Amino acid sequence: MNKIFADLQTSVFETMSRLAREHGAVNLGQGFPDGAGPLDVREKAAEAVVSGWNQYPPMLGLPELRQAVAAHYERFQGLSLDAEGEVMITSGATEAITDALMAVVSPGDEVILFQPMYDAYLPLVLRAGGVPRFVTLKPPQWRLTREALEEAFTPRTRVVLFNNPLNPAAARFSDEDQALLAEFCVRHDAIAICDEVWEHVMFDGREHRPLMSFEGMRERTVKIGSAGKIFSLTGWKVGFVMAAPALLRVIAKAHQFFTFTTPPNLQAAVAYGLGKDDAYFAGMRADFQRSRDRFAARLGELGFVTLPSEATYFLNIDLSASGIEEDDVSFCQRLVRERKVAAIPVSAFYAENAVRSVVRLCFAKRDETLDAALANLAGLVPQPAH
Repeated sequence: MNKIFADLQTSVFETMSRLAREHGAVNLGQGFPDGAGPLDVREKAAEAVVSGWNQYPPMLGLPELRQAVAAHYERFQGLSLDAEGEVMITSGATEAITDALMAVVSPGDEVILFQPMYDAYLPLVLRAGGVPRFVTLKPPQWRLTREALEEAFTPRTRVVLFNNPLNPAAARFSDEDQALLAEFCVRHDAIAICDEVWEHVMFDGREHRPLMSFEGMRERTVKIGSAGKIFSLTGWKVGFVMAAPALLRVIAKAHQFFTFTTPPNLQAAVAYGLGKDDAYFAGMRADFQRSRDRFAARLGELGFVTLPSEATYFLNIDLSASGIEEDDVSFCQRLVRERKVAAIPVSAFYAENAVRSVVRLCFAKRDETLDAALANLAGLVPQPAH
């Protein structure tokens, strides 16, 4: 057995989902919406299955989708991308991350990881032969600092794996943070693999600026996006990779031996969806923001202190600030067994020096689902003595 995978524990998502099933709990752990996704996009996929091409599409993706990706990012982020030489389609963003790591990391190369981090990052880096170097981010702001980057970057730094917006933290990095990171990448001649799947799921008028757009980063950045997140269709697993031609050529060679291609009907539907008018994207964000605000307000009424949620589907509870003297793992285990609500301990997203006072909940659910969880949480926070 390969030691990297044989020694891995079951993922926290699978563990909490199993406990949710066993205890009949409301599952606010795994991050997926419980809506169906936009009907017109789903109809395009169905139509393409019946009337379209169902044999192998081109390895790099359908030309119409690659062109749609390039047009979409020029429209929303001001990027000028060559659809032929700088865009590739993958079977989900995780495959895209895998392709990129396998293409650019050689055994012994150092890879900088920012924790909390998506749980796939570390095993993939290790499998590629990379040596991880961790930058630990802490609540409530989760900011980058010059001191932390000075400590993490070395002459052996090859890759920075950067998630913005940051999934476990529900935070986005400021332009100041990104300019600082770009400075270090340029100074150390490092490649940035940017997991930007939450770029459209941002709130309070925020707009996403990709690291690729910062000075010195255009030729050294691999930008990764996700149709699953853009259209709330997480099971579709359609990802986008954007990089300068010299980078993309090598990443494509890794892609051809992982999945080679992605279902053509889904590609056709995503090409249609990326061209939807601004009202769809604004409405999607507004719907999630309404759920966030409603859920946060009601958690506050129950005595929970929540951290800012600037993006993603997630809202984090600060246990210490809420007066709960318990670490996040034991709290989540007690929560699912006694209160029938499944959540995720944020310490699961750290490899070392974990923050153990933050619990993540998914608010991308119907009101009745969130209300059922809120009813179960009532009375859990200790009330101050009068």
